[in-house]
Amino acid sequence: MLRIFSDEISNPKNFVVTLELVPGRESGGRSVDTLKGIAQDAFADGRISAVSITDNPGGNPSLSPDVLGSEIFKCGLDVIVHFACRDLNRVGMESRALQLASMGMKNILALTGDYSGKGFGGQGKPVFDFDSVLLTTMLKSLNQRLLKSGDPDGFFTGCAVSPFKTTEAETHAQYGKLDKKLGAGASFVVTQLGYDVEKFRELIKVLLQKGMNPPVMGSVYLLSPRSARAMNRGRVPGAYVSDRLFNQVIKEWSIIRSGLKTAIDRAAKLGVILKGLGYRGIHIGGVHKSFKTVVAILDRMDEIEDSWEDFIPEFNLGRTHSCYYLFNPPVSDEKLPVPAMIKEKITEHYPHAVLRTAHNLFFDKKAGFAPFYRKLAVMLEKNNKAWLLKLILEDPLKKTMLSCQSCGDCAIQHLAFQCPESGCPKHTRNGACGGSRDGWCEVHPDRKCVWVRAYARLKYCGLALTLGRDFVPPRMWELNKTSSWINFHLGKDHQKDDSQSFQVKTIPPV
Repeated sequence: MLRIFSDEISNPKNFVVTLELVPGRESGGRSVDTLKGIAQDAFADGRISAVSITDNPGGNPSLSPDVLGSEIFKCGLDVIVHFACRDLNRVGMESRALQLASMGMKNILALTGDYSGKGFGGQGKPVFDFDSVLLTTMLKSLNQRLLKSGDPDGFFTGCAVSPFKTTEAETHAQYGKLDKKLGAGASFVVTQLGYDVEKFRELIKVLLQKGMNPPVMGSVYLLSPRSARAMNRGRVPGAYVSDRLFNQVIKEWSIIRSGLKTAIDRAAKLGVILKGLGYRGIHIGGVHKSFKTVVAILDRMDEIEDSWEDFIPEFNLGRTHSCYYLFNPPVSDEKLPVPAMIKEKITEHYPHAVLRTAHNLFFDKKAGFAPFYRKLAVMLEKNNKAWLLKLILEDPLKKTMLSCQSCGDCAIQHLAFQCPESGCPKHTRNGACGGSRDGWCEVHPDRKCVWVRAYARLKYCGLALTLGRDFVPPRMWELNKTSSWINFHLGKDHQKDDSQSFQVKTIPPV
């Protein structure tokens, strides 16, 4: 009998277990048969509510989760399909969503996605037409169409959050984007992988303080030397394994059988801790060969469930300098050396002040001269002279100060006057992705994450809590290479009046 994941996780009396499957590059054969066998064993065991299937993890090509998921779904086990924004534009994403609905697979984990990896002939071109917030909004909109067409069940959309961040800026950005995801219609939350119980505890507290109580599942991973090394070195965006824990895992696995037993025990301990903290379930990953490992984890959890508080000290390894959202983080009180402080003012705070002042003067529709600017824009557009303004004034200023990409639908005001098109490899307009590490970009580790820089700019002028508060509609590609100044004053860009149709419910900060 098919277990319905959405029903099970929505019931607060249930503790739900899901299992992550990771397809490889093969379309069939032993590796695919192994995944199908794990799913069949999971269905027979009866304790797994659903399997989730990754979508080109690491940005590298793999068997589609839609194909593998459909075969597992037909066998009676419910499926959660990972849906990343990396490889398709909005047309392709809507088409894929309709295909999934037609196949009956409506549990979606909406993700911005890892950056593009290598495929045939080299690295793939990253798309990122949407981010996870916009994807969630699109799926919610599609639900209305499905209901009108007579389909009684819409998409049951989940989102991810990575609370295991070390800096104040990253921590605030993660919780701010989580607010947007939930406001856009996400019905459940899955955490990224980490081993800091206080971070797990904090996530639940933050949600409760904001008056939200979505079902939250914590990630539990069977930690092997290979996976621990990848996470420790930042190769798995958003996941965290400290140096101390990594060294401990390497030592444990010096004898393979002993290492596996310890890994199973660690996963079980984290699982019961999450249950004790009030998580609605756990999401088990790292099992690639046999369902027997999952059985061992779940059986061990049953044995030690009542002693969950005794294991907490084992999961606070090497994070003494982490920022905690509900407390004053020690890192935020550190003062920069004088040369660094001067450099930050010149490169960050002064440009922000100048651009903010200019925006208030020339790009505020409530400003006194706004009617004049509109008349000027109408005249230039009518006489086909908008290109002249763009060539002589707009491009020289914006390309020099912002590395402007001439998208024609400017969103710098949402990112502390930085360009999301040139500043962020994923072009995120609705908040930071989960891939940054200690404040540095996932894709370009030598650059600060543009959202971290935005937080620093806004905090300097007392506006830190405004970061990411606005819901930003999708970029309007029909405006590409046109004047964003003219488009703004003519009401053509995403800030036009009817952009309210894209609005999501906003959630105030704690």
